[in-house]
Amino acid sequence: MFERMKYMLFKEFIQIFRDPRMKFVIFVSPVVQVLVFGYAATNDVRQVPIAVYDLDNSVTSRELVVRFVRSGYFNIVTFVQDERHAIELIDRDKVRAVLRMNKGFESDVGAGRTAQLQVIVDGTDSNMAGIVLNYSTRIAEEFSREILTTRLMRLQGLVRIPGQIEVQTRAWFNENLESRNFYVPAIIANLVLLTTMLLTSMAVVREKEIGTLEQILVTPITPVEFILGKTIPFILIGFANVSLITGVGVFWFKVPIRGSLILLFLATVLYLMTTLGVGLLISTISQTQQQAMMSSFFFTFPAMLLSGFTFPITSMPQVIQWLTYLNPLRYFLVIIRGIFLKGVGVSILWPQMVALALIGLTVLGLASRRFQKTLT
Repeated sequence: MFERMKYMLFKEFIQIFRDPRMKFVIFVSPVVQVLVFGYAATNDVRQVPIAVYDLDNSVTSRELVVRFVRSGYFNIVTFVQDERHAIELIDRDKVRAVLRMNKGFESDVGAGRTAQLQVIVDGTDSNMAGIVLNYSTRIAEEFSREILTTRLMRLQGLVRIPGQIEVQTRAWFNENLESRNFYVPAIIANLVLLTTMLLTSMAVVREKEIGTLEQILVTPITPVEFILGKTIPFILIGFANVSLITGVGVFWFKVPIRGSLILLFLATVLYLMTTLGVGLLISTISQTQQQAMMSSFFFTFPAMLLSGFTFPITSMPQVIQWLTYLNPLRYFLVIIRGIFLKGVGVSILWPQMVALALIGLTVLGLASRRFQKTLT
């Protein structure tokens, strides 16, 4: 058995690495992608382009505009003079929001009346719109509170301000609330899924297309040996990818890794069992490499969407939440984020690891049964 496995592995490695372009796809492409996605995948809102429609043009209205600029969240692109211009800027995606202050803004503030600040937001991106509205409300409330305090002190001298509640916040595991720390570990998991599944899904199909499967079928090799021979090289490639892009995440993006590297690689073994198992299963039921590639994409994109990578699983409909329990990426994201950011161990992550093991053994068993020593 081991002698047959040895020659099978030699054959697979020679076939994988004889094409220089394949080396680029396996080792260079994931690093380039994690660099690109690491900068692109972020929910941090900085320097949102906005326009100002100030009909009052007073000291108070200008001071409020300055507060928006000093916050660091907004960038004043232009001052508009009419409503049509403001609408056009939003339609052309030149600005994300418009601050409008009507005439009499300063007089309302001076008279103790409620002054109106209108924030018109481009709601096509609901996440961005919600964040912009939240920041705008906080800035306006702080400005209003300072005006009220100043007025009380001017009218009554040094008076005791009514007691207030001061909120002291503390974020654990991601102290600066950088979304990059949340997304980069997930990007690692997604890239490993893409690379290993695409390569494995075309492994058996390639044998069919180039005519070498017939030669394998007449050898004493068993289906299990064949599956292992096809799987082990890609397991090693998966480990190499995890090591490379983890290094990029830690040393380039400064994402902390607080947990055990040994546990990370152990969990990676379980994760690779699922990705390679699904890839081999697709490969055994596909007749051409084009079919295998399309089937891989059919699995990959729903897996990413239903993993919690971008959208919280708890916000999905109940039926869809049940469906995510069949998704191996869901479990590995919990593991990799827990190891990177929280530094937790097996005592916390064992349910996810057991789920990965069960899914991996199931799909590998199905792939092994699908491979029969007969041509179809």
